[in-house]
Amino acid sequence: MNIFKQFYKSIYSPKDIASFRFQGIGKTILYVFFLTFLSILPAIFYLNTMLNAGIESTKSVINDDIPSFTIENGTLSADTDVPITVDKGDFSIFVDPTGVITNEDVEDKGNAIALLKSEITVAAGGRIDSYSYSMMEGLTLTKEDFIDIVDTVDGMKGIIIPVISIFMFLVSSAVSFIEVSILAWIGLLLKNLAGRSISYRHLWRMAAYSVTLPTVFFTIMSALNTPVPNSFYINWFVEILILFLAIKEIPNENTNIEN
Repeated sequence: MNIFKQFYKSIYSPKDIASFRFQGIGKTILYVFFLTFLSILPAIFYLNTMLNAGIESTKSVINDDIPSFTIENGTLSADTDVPITVDKGDFSIFVDPTGVITNEDVEDKGNAIALLKSEITVAAGGRIDSYSYSMMEGLTLTKEDFIDIVDTVDGMKGIIIPVISIFMFLVSSAVSFIEVSILAWIGLLLKNLAGRSISYRHLWRMAAYSVTLPTVFFTIMSALNTPVPNSFYINWFVEILILFLAIKEIPNENTNIEN
């Protein structure tokens, strides 16, 4: 069965997921990479959209609507006593030296860039990434420097987007493999609950396919730019439930012996 048919079957069939436990580990690893690539497509699309549509408006906003600011010693300071939010269509810019605005506030805006008190946060396609100013230890960044950076980004979009996309893929892949491994460990408890005998290596293969349905769901929500409340708990609940149902599809050895 090819990877695309496995993908389709894994969306709705715990019985097929159970049957995949005997396949080669290489094919299962390839499937995890495939799911990871699928899951980051909306973020890559919105990243591209944000860079292309947002750079000029960003320069305009920084020049006309945002006060002078300085990032020094890991902290943002600005000529304002209140947070500033500038909305430009589907793109928003925050400047907050007060610490009032949170990453959740930025995420709610969908596509946004935020200069917060101790970090810069970028939200795109339902995904949010934060980078602490402490990473720039010894470096001072001002409003004028930021405009120069935006100009540089504008001229390097053809390089930046592929590089960031590859970085996102590598990081997301690492997270996916960790998630599948944890789910497989949970499967060791589930197999005892279901009264089935199955090894960890087989559970790992099943876990890789059990994450398909929530991955598809959250990818669609990300593509629609729609945040899902309690997404972490929903994701794990569905994954564990599907893995448990798949384990239940494995014949009980004791029953087979009796028969």
